[in-house]
Amino acid sequence: MDVYSIIKTLHIISATILFGTGLGIAFFMFRSYFTDNIHERLYAAKNTVLADYLFTFPAAFVQPITGVWLVWKAGYDWASLWLVITYILYVIAALCWLPVVWIQVQLKKIVVQSHNSGTALPERYFALFRVWFFLGWPAFISLVLIFFLMVTKPL
Repeated sequence: MDVYSIIKTLHIISATILFGTGLGIAFFMFRSYFTDNIHERLYAAKNTVLADYLFTFPAAFVQPITGVWLVWKAGYDWASLWLVITYILYVIAALCWLPVVWIQVQLKKIVVQSHNSGTALPERYFALFRVWFFLGWPAFISLVLIFFLMVTKPL
């Protein structure tokens, strides 16, 4: 097996982890919003933060490195429209993801505090959750469009 195939496989696996983990943890975090059980919310918040650190962050780090290498090795024009759009979409996803990670950590802290004190979740939890939810959409759509561009290279 050649190096190009190994790097391309690593790129595809990291893209799959980035997208799949993001979608999976978003699902569980979102579902926790609809329960009054503080233990379920705590479990979702703790594992969402953990999954981001273990899976999403490394994949998001590997993606641009392997992507740059693949563009260089394949001899693509760095200024091809499909690549330029991909760069922009990746930056959009990253700019949404960074505050989302911070918000997830804050949500976890708030749930831990409410759990430990036996108090209801404050309004700040719900306000942050709404921001978290809305920031997820441009990141999700950006990644779907990146997958499309990587597969079709249409422009």
